[in-house]
Amino acid sequence: MPDFLSEALALFEYTQSLRRDFHSHPELGFHEIRTAGIVARELTTLGLEVHTGVGGTGVVALLEGARPGPVVLVRADMDALPIREETGAAYASQNPGVMHACGHDGHTAILLTVAKMLHAHRNELSGTIKFMFQPAEEGMGGAESMIADGVLENPKVDGTLALHVWNEKPVGWFGIAGGPVMAGAEIFKIKVLGKGGHGAVPHLAVDPILAAAQIISALQGIVARNIAPLQTAVVSVCTIHAGETFNVIPPAVEMTGTIRTFEPLVRERVLERFEKTVHLIAEGMGCQAEIDLQLLSPATINQPETAARVQAVARQLFPGGNVDSANYTTMGSEDFAYILERVPGCFFFIGSANPEKGLDAGHHHPKFDFDEAALPRGAALMAAAITDFLR
Repeated sequence: MPDFLSEALALFEYTQSLRRDFHSHPELGFHEIRTAGIVARELTTLGLEVHTGVGGTGVVALLEGARPGPVVLVRADMDALPIREETGAAYASQNPGVMHACGHDGHTAILLTVAKMLHAHRNELSGTIKFMFQPAEEGMGGAESMIADGVLENPKVDGTLALHVWNEKPVGWFGIAGGPVMAGAEIFKIKVLGKGGHGAVPHLAVDPILAAAQIISALQGIVARNIAPLQTAVVSVCTIHAGETFNVIPPAVEMTGTIRTFEPLVRERVLERFEKTVHLIAEGMGCQAEIDLQLLSPATINQPETAARVQAVARQLFPGGNVDSANYTTMGSEDFAYILERVPGCFFFIGSANPEKGLDAGHHHPKFDFDEAALPRGAALMAAAITDFLR
């Protein structure tokens, strides 16, 4: 195995400059035109076979080893979030209201560095590496779009890997586990329909706000009283909108939120109780309810054998390092799950927080930023894991 950590450290300036450039010029899902252009340019410079416009603004590149072998797909996401940045960093967003608040700028820079490193070792490789730079991971269907455009075919993919910088853990920590690691997610919209009227004569109206309040309270009982204590689920109402003025009962209330689960049977139970709770409470209070429920992504489930191999590589690469191979899980969701449903693989986490530098804000926070010491660690582990997979 080449000394990928030393190589990644030698390329740190390259990785950092890319990451900071992407961070300064964030683009929302399916609008990653500038980002995709830089990605395509860097990959073309290496002499790789590059395809653009895959699944919208996605980029795919092929690196052929010197000998035949398996095909491994490696993914990085490119999109930013509609958040106004408050980091004060010298490389802060120049696009008002748009920010890389989840680390996708780091993922893209890491994978370009991995491509550069592995291209230098192409004569030692057996098989093919398919680099997938994905748009619209943040709940917009980017993975599904690239799958529909054939990213898993021509050549057919045998295994897959992806990483995520992780500000819940410090630099030097690696989360690599088999089985479920991120939750499946549904998004919902509830519309409670009543009858509007004057706030001074509520008996002449049918108050959808009161019904909505009862529904919100009851939804919290689904997990508390319908799901076994050793199982996991989340039901969160995150927005509620109704009315325009202080003395008018509105005719309708709209609420949105999310449901998170890991196991299919738990998901089935939660969804069943969710629909009954909403409809029956609304009807019991004289209202009607409409539910729009959409699957955001299934649970992200790693193949245990692939995860074990990545764990072994991490321990070899970082002897004495903090390689967490327990069942580390998060209720966050990830559309890489759609790829893992079709191809065995591993999605792993790279610790990126540094509280001493003030780099520990959570993902999707306006002050999110991470310690760039995570960049060479991520690049080295990904390059080594790919090389091991091709063996």
